[in-house]
Amino acid sequence: MLRWALIFFVVAIVAAIFGFGGLAAGAASIAKILFFIFIVLFLLTLIFGGKILGK
Repeated sequence: MLRWALIFFVVAIVAAIFGFGGLAAGAASIAKILFFIFIVLFLLTLIFGGKILGK
């Protein structure tokens, strides 16, 4: 999931460089959402030792 957040972040940067403001804002917001989901899942995994994911 972190990989997808980074991909959308790179898309946002490239779009911003070329002047596509709406596309850049959309990709940046998707990257931000995915990053926060990743952080929450990472912290839950640390707290519960991976038992959430069924391992």
